Amino acid sequence: MKAHTRETQSTMTPKKSLDFLKEGNQRFQNNLKANRNLLEQVNDTSEGQFPFATILSCIDSRVSAELVFDQGLGDIFSVRIAGNFVNEDILGSMEFGCKLAGTNLIVVLGHTSCGAIKGACDHARLGNLTALIKKIEPAVDAVKEPTDKSLRNSKNLDFVDSVSVKNVELTIENIRNQSPVLAEMEEKGEVLIVGAMYDIATGSVDFYN
Repeated sequence: MKAHTRETQSTMTPKKSLDFLKEGNQRFQNNLKANRNLLEQVNDTSEGQFPFATILSCIDSRVSAELVFDQGLGDIFSVRIAGNFVNEDILGSMEFGCKLAGTNLIVVLGHTSCGAIKGACDHARLGNLTALIKKIEPAVDAVKEPTDKSLRNSKNLDFVDSVSVKNVELTIENIRNQSPVLAEMEEKGEVLIVGAMYDIATGSVDFYN
């Protein structure tokens, strides 16, 4: 499989880009990697890059977007931060990826049993991690069940995963509310913004509308 070129990138619609990721994840689950020569792709991309998607995911060592979606060099912009939330710098990176570099799909990828989400559920406080955790805590507050406080912590993995889903939803809202550039592109159909959850137990990715 060759690296994307300006010509192949131009043929990618938001839906086609999403289908590419879905097909890649299916290959990943079946351990059937696409046939690609990475060193050849190094050479192919040495003078330019033409990725088709921008993916925001967690720093979790088990959730590498390139591996999970079976993509090669030059295929995706990968933005990673614990808890997969956005801030000004990340939004700027996404605006670069979509408006200037040509990607037409943004995926906010959460995952099950997320350590950052667990920290937010427990309201952890530790050095610079405190500020990060506080950015995720609105997702904890937004999940109303269970009401029993003894069940609203990291020991309740169902609660943790519910907060992970809500965090993805709130992150997408923040992208739209805090980036007029991306909101306008989405409104014009130039970019698609979707949420997804990766299951660390199965390797599968579920996409949300």
